[in-house]
Amino acid sequence: MQRLYDFFRRYPTWVDGFWAVVLFGISVVGGTADPAESGTDVPVVTIPITVLLCLVIALRRRLPEVMLILACTMGAAQLLLDMPMVAADFALLVIVYTVASNGTRWASRLALTAGLCAAPLAQLRWPDEHSSAGGQVAIVVFQTVPFALAWVLGDSLRTRRAYFAQLEERAARLEKEREAQAKVAVAAERARIARELHDVVAHNVSVMVVQADGAAYVLDAAPDQAKKALETISGTGRQALAEMRRLLGVLRTGEHQESGEYVPQPDVEQLDDLIEQCRTSGLPVDFKIEGTPRPLPSGVELTAYRIVQEALTNTRKHGGPNTGASVRLVYFDDGLGLLVEDDGKGAPHELYEEGGVDGQGHGLIGMRERIGMVGGTLDAGPRPGGGFRISALLPLKPAH
Repeated sequence: MQRLYDFFRRYPTWVDGFWAVVLFGISVVGGTADPAESGTDVPVVTIPITVLLCLVIALRRRLPEVMLILACTMGAAQLLLDMPMVAADFALLVIVYTVASNGTRWASRLALTAGLCAAPLAQLRWPDEHSSAGGQVAIVVFQTVPFALAWVLGDSLRTRRAYFAQLEERAARLEKEREAQAKVAVAAERARIARELHDVVAHNVSVMVVQADGAAYVLDAAPDQAKKALETISGTGRQALAEMRRLLGVLRTGEHQESGEYVPQPDVEQLDDLIEQCRTSGLPVDFKIEGTPRPLPSGVELTAYRIVQEALTNTRKHGGPNTGASVRLVYFDDGLGLLVEDDGKGAPHELYEEGGVDGQGHGLIGMRERIGMVGGTLDAGPRPGGGFRISALLPLKPAH
């Protein structure tokens, strides 16, 4: 059935042509071309009018306005030539519907006028001698109703089609706006990440300068301390270079720090303070660390802290009453795993994707950009039993 329906939609003219042939056959079988009915002149007039009315059916969707004029001309010819109504006159009803749904406005008004005038003119031309005046009026009303209904149905279809076209246009416009907002969110998040990573690198460079000054001061008096300071400089420098590689391709805005003093950004050791703040605000949080804690690259620690911070913020704002959360920090040999879950009602997953649930952050867009900066992966979505889950894996080696 679906294939048949697709065929009908793909070849509408062929379908209309088929119904035109069927209508012509019904007209012939019904005796419209019978010479014995109305004298010698009737067959000569009836056959071409019938053919032209069937042509109206065949081309109604391809040339609606032209077929309307042709149908009106054939109807007027029937009145002038005293040709009684035939089965092919059904084309008049069909063309009224077609023009009302697909034609231009002037054609739609003409179709309505012709449809309302068809029955009264036919009754005046071929009155029923056996009916009273009231009966003839009833016949006119009965024959006019189908034309009126056909026009109303076609005009309603036109209105409905225009309404859906407007909805599609609006959906397309909203989709473009959402894509534009997502791009803006990505750019803003990258700029924020760039600023934070800049602070990390600047802090490492400050440490290197301090250690270098100290090594130079104790180089002669305490060579061991100087050697240790140089080792610290070497390790810090490599870490700073790793952070600088992650800054490649990230565009910073023209904003400057309000303070000229560089302050280290949050790290995983400050997660205890963050979780304690959440507990104080009324959100029960179960925090566990698995594996053996060890020093991590500054970018990884900053990313881990921000992911947990944003996830718990969303839980606190949108989890609803009596919501609990859990945070797992897992140290692997080659990476750091994060798992943040809650059992609240949460916000729709699409809202996270489109622009953040708090109206200020950027939801999963920002998380993915932040994790992508350190070469990690993110898996986020609703939990089967309710709530929301965010799982991230941050490699301890920089991505190339």
